[in-house]
Amino acid sequence: MAHNITADAAHAHEEHHESPVVFGFWLYLMTDCIIFGTLFAVFAVLRTQFNGGPNGHEVFELSGVGIETAILLFSSITYGFGMIAAHANKISTMRVWLGVTFLLGLGFLFMEIREFSHMIAEGNGPDRSAFLSSFFTLVGTHGLHVTCGLLWMAVLLFQTAGKTELNERMIGKLTCLSLFWHFLDIVWICVFTFVYLMSVV
Repeated sequence: MAHNITADAAHAHEEHHESPVVFGFWLYLMTDCIIFGTLFAVFAVLRTQFNGGPNGHEVFELSGVGIETAILLFSSITYGFGMIAAHANKISTMRVWLGVTFLLGLGFLFMEIREFSHMIAEGNGPDRSAFLSSFFTLVGTHGLHVTCGLLWMAVLLFQTAGKTELNERMIGKLTCLSLFWHFLDIVWICVFTFVYLMSVV
């Protein structure tokens, strides 16, 4: 009985130790919401300031952006499968799903960089107009977050290599990355709708 009480106390202490980490990460996400909210507000103000340059209908290709969107949304699903495997302590399966998510994230970044390069090559860089400056800033900030997420994912893949069991701390790390990755999906849906669709329609 004493052993059970000790075990329960240790488990309660571990939960108490881990929950502030996830709570703190939620607070971080709130600050990210403020950052992206500000960038969306700036874009809303400058979205018609073309300075004689092209508008969204002339520079955006919705077919390519649609593929980017599908890739990122699907990567959220694959990460979810990875979390299911992690909670079941199926480390190999979890690593496979994280690897798939990583490759999808790389594909998304590749297409975004290609879009930026194409626009700049045609003379439609961020210095062309206030509209394009706000566009590159908003979408580029999201891309930077995706890059950070991929680096984080690579670190977790390295840390779980050769592991036979996932402890609560590692599950906490995977959970925080899960929150971050899904958050980026939500932000991208807003970008796709507010920036691309509303600029083309």
